[in-house]
Amino acid sequence: MSDSIVSVEEIKKHSSENDCWIVVDGVVWDITEFVPTHPGGNEIIYKHAGHDASLAYSSVHSPSLISKTLGPSKRKGKIDSSTATDLLKPTPTVEAQPKLEVGAKPPLTTLINSYDFEAVAEKTLTKKAWAFYSSAATNLVTRDANRSMFDRIWFRPRLLRNIRHIDTRTRILSQNVKLPFFVSPAAMAKLAHPDGELALARGCEKFGIAQCISTNASYTMAEITSSVRSESIPFFFQLYVNKDRAASEALLKDAEKNGIKGVWFTIDGPVQGKREGDERVKVESATFAKAAISGAAATNDSKGGGLGRTMGGYIDDTFNWDDIAWLRKSTKLPIVAKGVQTAEDAVLAVKHGLDGIVITNHGGRNLDTSPPSLLTLLEIRKHHPEVFQYLEVYIDCGVRRGTDIIKALCLGAKAVGMGRPFLYSLTYGQEGVEHFIDIMKDEMETTMRLMGITDLSQCHPRYLNICDVEHLIPKSLDSPLPEIPQSAPRPKL
Repeated sequence: MSDSIVSVEEIKKHSSENDCWIVVDGVVWDITEFVPTHPGGNEIIYKHAGHDASLAYSSVHSPSLISKTLGPSKRKGKIDSSTATDLLKPTPTVEAQPKLEVGAKPPLTTLINSYDFEAVAEKTLTKKAWAFYSSAATNLVTRDANRSMFDRIWFRPRLLRNIRHIDTRTRILSQNVKLPFFVSPAAMAKLAHPDGELALARGCEKFGIAQCISTNASYTMAEITSSVRSESIPFFFQLYVNKDRAASEALLKDAEKNGIKGVWFTIDGPVQGKREGDERVKVESATFAKAAISGAAATNDSKGGGLGRTMGGYIDDTFNWDDIAWLRKSTKLPIVAKGVQTAEDAVLAVKHGLDGIVITNHGGRNLDTSPPSLLTLLEIRKHHPEVFQYLEVYIDCGVRRGTDIIKALCLGAKAVGMGRPFLYSLTYGQEGVEHFIDIMKDEMETTMRLMGITDLSQCHPRYLNICDVEHLIPKSLDSPLPEIPQSAPRPKL
Protein backbone atom coordinates (compact mmCIF):
# COMPACT_ATOMS: atom_id res chain seq x y z
CA MET A 1 0.00 0.00 0.00
CA SER A 2 1.49 3.32 -1.10
CA ASP A 3 2.23 5.97 1.50
CA SER A 4 3.11 8.68 -1.04
CA ILE A 5 1.60 12.14 -0.66
CA VAL A 6 -0.45 13.41 -3.60
CA SER A 7 -1.16 17.10 -4.21
CA VAL A 8 -4.50 18.58 -5.23
CA GLU A 9 -2.98 19.73 -8.51
CA GLU A 10 -1.91 16.18 -9.34
CA ILE A 11 -5.33 14.74 -8.47
CA LYS A 12 -7.15 17.23 -10.70
CA LYS A 13 -5.05 16.16 -13.68
CA HIS A 14 -6.71 12.72 -13.56
CA SER A 15 -10.29 13.74 -14.31
CA SER A 16 -11.08 12.16 -17.66
CA GLU A 17 -12.74 8.93 -18.78
CA ASN A 18 -9.37 7.42 -19.66
CA ASP A 19 -7.64 8.59 -16.50
CA CYS A 20 -9.94 8.83 -13.48
CA TRP A 21 -8.87 9.36 -9.87
CA ILE A 22 -11.06 10.11 -6.86
CA VAL A 23 -10.44 10.88 -3.19
CA VAL A 24 -12.28 8.98 -0.45
CA ASP A 25 -11.57 9.82 3.19
CA GLY A 26 -8.21 11.34 2.35
CA VAL A 27 -7.00 8.42 0.24
CA VAL A 28 -6.47 8.76 -3.51
CA TRP A 29 -7.70 5.93 -5.75
CA ASP A 30 -7.29 5.21 -9.47
CA ILE A 31 -10.69 3.87 -10.58
CA THR A 32 -10.16 4.15 -14.34
CA GLU A 33 -10.47 0.42 -14.97
CA PHE A 34 -13.36 -0.01 -12.53
CA VAL A 35 -15.69 2.61 -14.04
CA PRO A 36 -16.94 0.53 -17.03
CA THR A 37 -17.99 -2.28 -14.67
CA HIS A 38 -19.66 -0.05 -12.08
CA PRO A 39 -23.22 -1.45 -11.70
CA GLY A 40 -24.61 2.05 -11.15
CA GLY A 41 -23.23 3.44 -14.39
CA ASN A 42 -20.40 5.88 -14.97
CA GLU A 43 -22.23 9.21 -14.68
CA ILE A 44 -21.83 9.67 -10.95
CA ILE A 45 -18.20 8.53 -10.99
CA TYR A 46 -17.19 10.93 -13.76
CA LYS A 47 -18.91 13.71 -11.85
CA HIS A 48 -16.41 13.08 -9.06
CA ALA A 49 -13.38 12.47 -11.29
CA GLY A 50 -10.45 14.45 -9.94
CA HIS A 51 -12.52 15.42 -6.89
CA ASP A 52 -13.29 14.36 -3.35
CA ALA A 53 -16.04 11.70 -3.46
CA SER A 54 -16.11 11.05 0.29
CA LEU A 55 -19.61 12.39 0.93
CA ALA A 56 -21.24 10.46 -1.91
CA TYR A 57 -19.32 7.30 -1.10
CA SER A 58 -19.77 7.36 2.67
CA SER A 59 -23.51 8.01 2.54
CA VAL A 60 -24.06 4.28 2.09
CA HIS A 61 -20.70 2.51 1.93
CA SER A 62 -18.69 0.64 4.47
CA PRO A 63 -15.26 2.32 4.78
CA SER A 64 -13.52 -0.95 3.89
CA LEU A 65 -15.44 -1.59 0.67
CA ILE A 66 -13.37 0.51 -1.71
CA SER A 67 -10.10 -1.16 -0.78
CA LYS A 68 -11.76 -4.58 -1.01
CA THR A 69 -13.19 -3.76 -4.45
CA LEU A 70 -10.20 -2.05 -6.05
CA GLY A 71 -7.28 -3.69 -4.29
CA PRO A 72 -4.08 -2.09 -2.98
CA SER A 73 -2.57 -1.62 -6.45
CA LYS A 74 -5.10 1.13 -7.22
CA ARG A 75 -4.28 3.14 -4.12
CA LYS A 76 -2.16 6.10 -5.25
CA GLY A 77 -1.46 7.53 -1.82
CA LYS A 78 -2.85 10.11 0.57
CA ILE A 79 -3.93 13.63 -0.23
CA ASP A 80 -1.51 16.36 0.74
CA SER A 81 -3.36 18.01 3.63
CA SER A 82 -1.34 21.19 3.18
CA THR A 83 -2.79 21.68 -0.31
CA ALA A 84 -6.27 20.25 0.25
CA THR A 85 -8.90 22.88 -0.47
CA ASP A 86 -12.58 23.15 -1.32
CA LEU A 87 -11.51 23.01 -4.98
CA LEU A 88 -11.70 19.21 -4.72
CA LYS A 89 -15.38 19.25 -3.83
CA PRO A 90 -17.75 18.63 -6.77
CA THR A 91 -20.44 21.20 -7.53
CA PRO A 92 -23.55 20.42 -5.46
CA THR A 93 -26.81 19.76 -7.29
CA VAL A 94 -30.38 20.82 -6.60
CA GLU A 95 -31.19 17.21 -5.68
CA ALA A 96 -29.09 17.41 -2.55
CA GLN A 97 -30.87 17.88 0.78
CA PRO A 98 -28.66 18.99 3.66
CA LYS A 99 -28.67 16.73 6.69
CA LEU A 100 -29.89 18.27 9.92
CA GLU A 101 -27.62 18.11 12.91
CA VAL A 102 -28.65 15.88 15.78
CA GLY A 103 -29.33 19.01 17.80
CA ALA A 104 -32.00 20.01 15.28
CA LYS A 105 -34.00 16.89 16.12
CA PRO A 106 -36.29 16.67 19.11
CA PRO A 107 -34.55 15.32 22.22
CA LEU A 108 -34.63 11.54 22.10
CA THR A 109 -36.43 11.38 25.44
CA THR A 110 -39.44 13.17 23.91
CA LEU A 111 -40.05 10.27 21.51
CA ILE A 112 -42.42 7.81 23.16
CA ASN A 113 -43.62 5.50 20.36
CA SER A 114 -42.66 4.16 16.94
CA TYR A 115 -44.71 6.80 15.14
CA ASP A 116 -42.61 9.55 16.76
CA PHE A 117 -39.47 8.05 15.23
CA GLU A 118 -41.15 7.90 11.82
CA ALA A 119 -42.14 11.58 12.00
CA VAL A 120 -38.57 12.60 12.83
CA ALA A 121 -37.13 10.41 10.07
CA GLU A 122 -39.36 12.02 7.46
CA LYS A 123 -37.95 15.44 8.35
CA THR A 124 -34.29 14.54 8.82
CA LEU A 125 -33.43 11.86 6.26
CA THR A 126 -32.38 12.94 2.79
CA LYS A 127 -35.19 13.02 0.26
CA LYS A 128 -33.89 9.91 -1.44
CA ALA A 129 -33.36 7.95 1.78
CA TRP A 130 -36.88 8.76 2.98
CA ALA A 131 -38.34 7.81 -0.40
CA PHE A 132 -36.43 4.52 -0.43
CA TYR A 133 -37.37 3.54 3.14
CA SER A 134 -40.99 4.67 3.22
CA SER A 135 -42.18 3.87 -0.30
CA ALA A 136 -44.32 0.89 -1.22
CA ALA A 137 -45.93 -0.52 -4.35
CA THR A 138 -48.40 1.49 -6.47
CA ASN A 139 -51.47 2.50 -4.39
CA LEU A 140 -49.94 1.53 -1.01
CA VAL A 141 -52.99 -0.62 -0.20
CA THR A 142 -51.02 -3.53 1.26
CA ARG A 143 -48.58 -1.28 3.10
CA ASP A 144 -51.39 0.48 4.94
CA ALA A 145 -53.46 -2.68 5.48
CA ASN A 146 -50.49 -4.32 7.20
CA ARG A 147 -50.91 -1.81 10.00
CA SER A 148 -54.70 -1.48 10.08
CA MET A 149 -55.29 -5.23 10.24
CA PHE A 150 -53.79 -5.38 13.73
CA ASP A 151 -56.30 -2.78 14.91
CA ARG A 152 -59.22 -4.95 13.82
CA ILE A 153 -58.38 -7.72 16.26
CA TRP A 154 -59.63 -7.26 19.80
CA PHE A 155 -58.16 -8.54 23.05
CA ARG A 156 -60.02 -10.69 25.57
CA PRO A 157 -58.12 -9.92 28.81
CA ARG A 158 -58.18 -12.31 31.78
CA LEU A 159 -57.89 -10.50 35.08
CA LEU A 160 -57.23 -11.06 38.80
CA ARG A 161 -53.96 -12.85 38.12
CA ASN A 162 -50.56 -12.32 39.72
CA ILE A 163 -48.70 -10.46 36.98
CA ARG A 164 -45.79 -8.98 38.97
CA HIS A 165 -43.17 -11.18 37.31
CA ILE A 166 -43.24 -11.89 33.57
CA ASP A 167 -40.90 -13.76 31.25
CA THR A 168 -40.34 -12.50 27.67
CA ARG A 169 -37.58 -14.93 26.70
CA THR A 170 -37.92 -17.25 23.72
CA ARG A 171 -35.82 -19.10 21.11
CA ILE A 172 -35.43 -18.47 17.39
CA LEU A 173 -33.93 -21.40 15.46
CA SER A 174 -32.65 -22.76 18.79
CA GLN A 175 -30.98 -19.43 19.62
CA ASN A 176 -31.85 -17.75 22.92
CA VAL A 177 -33.26 -14.22 22.77
CA LYS A 178 -34.65 -12.07 25.55
CA LEU A 179 -37.51 -10.56 23.55
CA PRO A 180 -39.75 -12.06 20.83
CA PHE A 181 -39.03 -9.43 18.19
CA PHE A 182 -36.07 -8.93 15.87
CA VAL A 183 -34.57 -6.58 13.29
CA SER A 184 -35.93 -7.55 9.89
CA PRO A 185 -33.42 -7.37 7.03
CA ALA A 186 -33.53 -3.97 5.34
CA ALA A 187 -31.14 -2.60 2.75
CA MET A 188 -28.58 0.15 3.22
CA ALA A 189 -29.05 1.21 6.82
CA LYS A 190 -26.17 3.65 6.36
CA LEU A 191 -28.59 5.98 4.60
CA ALA A 192 -30.03 6.67 8.05
CA HIS A 193 -26.79 6.88 10.03
CA PRO A 194 -23.06 6.49 9.27
CA ASP A 195 -22.85 3.48 11.60
CA GLY A 196 -25.74 1.74 9.81
CA GLU A 197 -26.07 -1.94 10.68
CA LEU A 198 -23.26 -1.63 13.23
CA ALA A 199 -25.41 0.65 15.38
CA LEU A 200 -28.35 -1.72 14.95
CA ALA A 201 -26.24 -4.63 16.19
CA ARG A 202 -24.94 -2.71 19.19
CA GLY A 203 -28.45 -1.61 20.10
CA CYS A 204 -29.70 -5.19 19.86
CA GLU A 205 -26.85 -6.43 22.04
CA LYS A 206 -28.00 -4.43 25.05
CA PHE A 207 -31.46 -6.04 24.96
CA GLY A 208 -30.50 -9.49 23.68
CA ILE A 209 -32.56 -9.49 20.49
CA ALA A 210 -31.74 -10.97 17.09
CA GLN A 211 -30.72 -9.16 13.92
CA CYS A 212 -31.18 -10.41 10.36
CA ILE A 213 -28.59 -8.96 7.98
CA SER A 214 -29.70 -7.96 4.50
CA THR A 215 -27.88 -9.08 1.36
CA ASN A 216 -27.89 -5.37 0.49
CA ALA A 217 -26.49 -4.19 3.82
CA SER A 218 -24.14 -1.21 3.93
CA TYR A 219 -21.53 -3.20 5.85
CA THR A 220 -20.15 -6.69 5.34
CA MET A 221 -21.22 -9.60 7.50
CA ALA A 222 -17.78 -9.68 9.11
CA GLU A 223 -17.98 -6.02 10.10
CA ILE A 224 -21.50 -6.36 11.51
CA THR A 225 -21.00 -9.57 13.48
CA SER A 226 -17.67 -8.40 14.90
CA SER A 227 -19.17 -5.11 16.11
CA VAL A 228 -20.59 -6.82 19.23
CA ARG A 229 -19.28 -9.36 21.73
CA SER A 230 -19.05 -12.85 20.31
CA GLU A 231 -22.29 -14.84 20.71
CA SER A 232 -23.96 -11.96 22.58
CA ILE A 233 -26.85 -11.97 20.10
CA PRO A 234 -27.82 -14.27 17.22
CA PHE A 235 -27.38 -13.02 13.66
CA PHE A 236 -29.29 -14.39 10.69
CA PHE A 237 -28.58 -13.66 7.03
CA GLN A 238 -31.19 -12.79 4.40
CA LEU A 239 -30.28 -14.10 0.96
CA TYR A 240 -31.43 -12.90 -2.43
CA VAL A 241 -30.38 -15.77 -4.70
CA ASN A 242 -28.03 -14.40 -7.34
CA LYS A 243 -28.30 -15.31 -11.02
CA ASP A 244 -24.66 -16.25 -10.55
CA ARG A 245 -25.14 -19.13 -8.14
CA ALA A 246 -21.43 -19.17 -7.34
CA ALA A 247 -21.79 -15.67 -5.88
CA SER A 248 -24.57 -16.86 -3.58
CA GLU A 249 -22.55 -19.91 -2.58
CA ALA A 250 -19.69 -17.63 -1.59
CA LEU A 251 -22.06 -15.57 0.56
CA LEU A 252 -23.34 -18.69 2.28
CA LYS A 253 -19.80 -19.78 3.11
CA ASP A 254 -19.11 -16.28 4.37
CA ALA A 255 -22.21 -16.54 6.58
CA GLU A 256 -20.97 -19.78 8.14
CA LYS A 257 -17.51 -18.32 8.69
CA ASN A 258 -18.95 -15.26 10.47
CA GLY A 259 -21.15 -17.12 12.94
CA ILE A 260 -24.51 -16.61 11.22
CA LYS A 261 -27.16 -18.87 12.79
CA GLY A 262 -29.56 -19.26 9.87
CA VAL A 263 -30.24 -18.31 6.25
CA TRP A 264 -33.53 -16.60 5.37
CA PHE A 265 -33.92 -16.71 1.59
CA THR A 266 -36.39 -14.26 0.08
CA ILE A 267 -39.13 -15.73 -2.11
CA ASP A 268 -41.43 -12.72 -2.61
CA GLY A 269 -39.02 -10.60 -4.65
CA PRO A 270 -37.99 -12.34 -7.88
CA VAL A 271 -38.60 -8.89 -9.35
CA GLN A 272 -39.10 -5.66 -7.47
CA GLY A 273 -42.46 -3.91 -7.31
CA LYS A 274 -43.27 -0.49 -8.71
CA ARG A 275 -42.47 1.77 -5.77
CA GLU A 276 -43.54 5.12 -7.13
CA GLY A 277 -42.36 7.20 -4.20
CA ASP A 278 -38.86 5.80 -4.69
CA GLU A 279 -39.02 6.25 -8.48
CA ARG A 280 -40.00 9.94 -8.29
CA VAL A 281 -36.88 11.03 -6.41
CA LYS A 282 -33.78 10.88 -8.59
CA VAL A 283 -30.74 9.01 -7.38
CA GLU A 284 -27.98 11.44 -6.52
CA SER A 285 -25.22 10.53 -4.09
CA ALA A 286 -26.87 7.14 -3.66
CA THR A 287 -26.15 6.44 -7.34
CA PHE A 288 -22.60 5.87 -6.21
CA ALA A 289 -23.89 3.31 -3.74
CA LYS A 290 -22.97 -0.30 -4.19
CA ALA A 291 -24.29 -2.58 -1.48
CA ALA A 292 -21.31 -3.98 0.38
CA ILE A 293 -22.49 -7.56 0.27
CA SER A 294 -24.39 -7.92 -2.98
CA GLY A 295 -22.31 -5.62 -5.18
CA ALA A 296 -25.55 -4.12 -6.56
CA ALA A 297 -26.01 -0.45 -7.27
CA ALA A 298 -28.63 2.01 -8.46
CA THR A 299 -29.00 4.65 -11.14
CA ASN A 300 -31.63 6.71 -12.95
CA ASP A 301 -33.36 5.54 -16.11
CA SER A 302 -36.53 6.16 -18.10
CA LYS A 303 -38.66 4.58 -15.36
CA GLY A 304 -37.30 6.82 -12.62
CA GLY A 305 -34.71 6.55 -9.88
CA GLY A 306 -35.93 3.56 -7.89
CA LEU A 307 -33.13 2.22 -5.72
CA GLY A 308 -34.91 -1.06 -5.03
CA ARG A 309 -35.71 -1.78 -8.68
CA THR A 310 -32.36 -0.96 -10.23
CA MET A 311 -30.40 -2.65 -7.46
CA GLY A 312 -32.39 -5.87 -7.78
CA GLY A 313 -31.25 -6.78 -11.27
CA TYR A 314 -28.93 -9.51 -10.01
CA ILE A 315 -31.77 -11.54 -8.39
CA ASP A 316 -32.44 -14.95 -9.95
CA ASP A 317 -36.04 -14.93 -11.20
CA THR A 318 -35.88 -18.65 -12.08
CA PHE A 319 -35.37 -19.81 -8.48
CA ASN A 320 -38.16 -22.20 -7.45
CA TRP A 321 -39.07 -24.87 -4.91
CA ASP A 322 -36.95 -27.49 -6.69
CA ASP A 323 -33.87 -25.32 -6.16
CA ILE A 324 -34.10 -25.67 -2.39
CA ALA A 325 -32.11 -28.90 -2.86
CA TRP A 326 -29.22 -26.75 -4.17
CA LEU A 327 -29.61 -24.41 -1.19
CA ARG A 328 -29.45 -27.34 1.23
CA LYS A 329 -26.23 -28.55 -0.38
CA SER A 330 -24.70 -25.07 -0.23
CA THR A 331 -24.99 -24.51 3.51
CA LYS A 332 -25.13 -26.36 6.80
CA LEU A 333 -27.22 -23.62 8.40
CA PRO A 334 -30.97 -23.77 9.14
CA ILE A 335 -33.03 -22.43 6.22
CA VAL A 336 -36.08 -20.17 6.40
CA ALA A 337 -38.30 -19.05 3.49
CA LYS A 338 -39.02 -15.33 3.77
CA GLY A 339 -42.09 -14.08 1.92
CA VAL A 340 -44.82 -16.68 2.46
CA GLN A 341 -48.27 -15.21 1.71
CA THR A 342 -50.56 -18.25 1.45
CA ALA A 343 -51.31 -21.39 3.44
CA GLU A 344 -50.44 -23.50 0.38
CA ASP A 345 -46.86 -22.18 0.28
CA ALA A 346 -46.54 -22.71 4.02
CA VAL A 347 -47.40 -26.37 3.42
CA LEU A 348 -44.82 -26.58 0.63
CA ALA A 349 -42.22 -25.18 3.03
CA VAL A 350 -42.99 -28.08 5.36
CA LYS A 351 -42.81 -30.62 2.53
CA HIS A 352 -39.39 -29.29 1.48
CA GLY A 353 -38.06 -29.67 5.00
CA LEU A 354 -37.48 -26.00 5.78
CA ASP A 355 -36.79 -24.92 9.35
CA GLY A 356 -39.05 -21.89 9.31
CA ILE A 357 -41.03 -19.36 7.32
CA VAL A 358 -41.46 -15.61 7.54
CA ILE A 359 -44.94 -14.42 6.69
CA THR A 360 -44.34 -11.12 4.94
CA ASN A 361 -45.29 -9.13 1.86
CA HIS A 362 -42.07 -7.10 1.79
CA GLY A 363 -43.74 -4.27 3.67
CA GLY A 364 -46.18 -3.82 0.80
CA ARG A 365 -43.26 -2.95 -1.46
CA ASN A 366 -43.70 -5.54 -4.21
CA LEU A 367 -47.21 -6.79 -5.05
CA ASP A 368 -49.85 -4.29 -4.00
CA THR A 369 -53.13 -5.77 -2.70
CA SER A 370 -51.27 -8.92 -1.64
CA PRO A 371 -52.66 -10.01 1.74
CA PRO A 372 -51.71 -8.25 4.97
CA SER A 373 -49.33 -10.51 6.88
CA LEU A 374 -51.68 -10.96 9.81
CA LEU A 375 -54.37 -12.24 7.44
CA THR A 376 -51.97 -14.85 6.04
CA LEU A 377 -51.17 -15.96 9.59
CA LEU A 378 -54.90 -16.44 10.22
CA GLU A 379 -55.29 -18.34 6.95
CA ILE A 380 -52.55 -20.80 7.85
CA ARG A 381 -54.03 -21.24 11.30
CA LYS A 382 -57.49 -22.00 9.89
CA HIS A 383 -56.61 -24.31 6.99
CA HIS A 384 -53.27 -25.87 7.94
CA PRO A 385 -52.61 -25.50 11.68
CA GLU A 386 -50.24 -28.48 11.49
CA VAL A 387 -47.66 -26.15 9.91
CA PHE A 388 -46.89 -24.74 13.36
CA GLN A 389 -45.88 -28.20 14.57
CA TYR A 390 -43.28 -28.74 11.85
CA LEU A 391 -41.49 -25.42 11.55
CA GLU A 392 -41.15 -22.03 13.22
CA VAL A 393 -43.40 -19.26 11.92
CA TYR A 394 -42.36 -15.60 12.08
CA ILE A 395 -44.22 -12.56 10.84
CA ASP A 396 -43.35 -9.02 9.91
CA CYS A 397 -45.02 -6.02 8.20
CA GLY A 398 -47.14 -3.45 9.98
CA VAL A 399 -45.89 -4.07 13.52
CA ARG A 400 -45.78 -0.75 15.33
CA ARG A 401 -46.95 -1.47 18.88
CA GLY A 402 -46.34 -3.92 21.69
CA THR A 403 -49.99 -4.92 21.35
CA ASP A 404 -49.27 -5.98 17.74
CA ILE A 405 -46.50 -8.30 18.92
CA ILE A 406 -48.70 -10.07 21.47
CA LYS A 407 -51.54 -10.49 18.95
CA ALA A 408 -49.16 -12.16 16.50
CA LEU A 409 -47.80 -14.48 19.19
CA CYS A 410 -51.31 -15.44 20.30
CA LEU A 411 -52.00 -16.51 16.72
CA GLY A 412 -49.00 -18.82 16.61
CA ALA A 413 -46.03 -16.67 15.53
CA LYS A 414 -42.77 -17.57 17.23
CA ALA A 415 -41.37 -14.06 16.89
CA VAL A 416 -42.10 -10.78 15.13
CA GLY A 417 -39.87 -8.72 12.84
CA MET A 418 -39.70 -4.97 12.27
CA GLY A 419 -37.86 -3.24 9.44
CA ARG A 420 -38.83 0.38 8.85
CA PRO A 421 -39.22 1.26 12.57
CA PHE A 422 -35.65 0.19 13.27
CA LEU A 423 -34.36 2.22 10.32
CA TYR A 424 -36.24 5.27 11.57
CA SER A 425 -34.82 4.84 15.07
CA LEU A 426 -31.37 4.76 13.50
CA THR A 427 -31.57 8.48 12.75
CA TYR A 428 -30.40 8.84 16.38
CA GLY A 429 -27.72 6.17 16.03
CA GLN A 430 -27.20 3.37 18.54
CA GLU A 431 -28.85 5.40 21.29
CA GLY A 432 -31.98 5.73 19.17
CA VAL A 433 -32.08 1.99 18.49
CA GLU A 434 -31.81 1.25 22.20
CA HIS A 435 -34.51 3.77 23.05
CA PHE A 436 -36.84 2.27 20.44
CA ILE A 437 -36.29 -1.28 21.68
CA ASP A 438 -36.94 -0.14 25.23
CA ILE A 439 -40.22 1.46 24.14
CA MET A 440 -41.38 -1.70 22.38
CA LYS A 441 -40.29 -3.85 25.33
CA ASP A 442 -42.25 -1.69 27.77
CA GLU A 443 -45.37 -1.68 25.56
CA MET A 444 -45.20 -5.45 25.17
CA GLU A 445 -44.71 -6.12 28.87
CA THR A 446 -47.55 -3.76 29.77
CA THR A 447 -49.80 -5.57 27.30
CA MET A 448 -48.91 -8.95 28.81
CA ARG A 449 -49.70 -7.77 32.33
CA LEU A 450 -53.02 -6.22 31.34
CA MET A 451 -53.91 -9.40 29.45
CA GLY A 452 -53.10 -11.65 32.41
CA ILE A 453 -50.15 -13.31 30.61
CA THR A 454 -46.90 -13.84 32.50
CA ASP A 455 -45.03 -16.09 30.06
CA LEU A 456 -44.93 -16.13 26.25
CA SER A 457 -45.87 -19.81 26.26
CA GLN A 458 -49.30 -18.72 27.57
CA CYS A 459 -50.09 -16.76 24.40
CA HIS A 460 -53.14 -18.38 22.79
CA PRO A 461 -56.01 -17.48 20.41
CA ARG A 462 -58.38 -17.57 23.38
CA TYR A 463 -57.09 -14.12 24.27
CA LEU A 464 -58.30 -12.67 20.95
CA ASN A 465 -61.56 -11.82 19.21
CA ILE A 466 -60.99 -12.10 15.45
CA CYS A 467 -64.63 -11.77 14.33
CA ASP A 468 -64.00 -8.49 12.52
CA VAL A 469 -61.48 -10.11 10.13
CA GLU A 470 -62.43 -13.79 10.15
CA HIS A 471 -64.72 -13.38 7.14
CA LEU A 472 -61.71 -12.24 5.09
CA ILE A 473 -60.09 -15.67 5.33
CA PRO A 474 -60.96 -17.89 2.33
CA LYS A 475 -63.50 -20.52 3.33
CA SER A 476 -61.79 -22.98 1.02
CA LEU A 477 -58.42 -23.08 -0.68
CA ASP A 478 -59.94 -24.69 -3.76
CA SER A 479 -61.19 -22.71 -6.75
CA PRO A 480 -64.22 -20.61 -5.76
CA LEU A 481 -65.98 -21.69 -8.98
CA PRO A 482 -67.35 -25.21 -9.54
CA GLU A 483 -65.51 -27.28 -12.12
CA ILE A 484 -67.19 -26.92 -15.53
CA PRO A 485 -67.59 -30.16 -17.48
CA GLN A 486 -66.03 -30.32 -20.94
CA SER A 487 -69.46 -31.04 -22.47
CA ALA A 488 -70.97 -27.79 -21.21
CA PRO A 489 -72.21 -25.48 -23.98
CA ARG A 490 -69.98 -22.51 -24.70
CA PRO A 491 -71.28 -19.05 -25.63
CA LYS A 492 -70.89 -17.89 -29.21
CA LEU A 493 -68.41 -15.05 -29.62
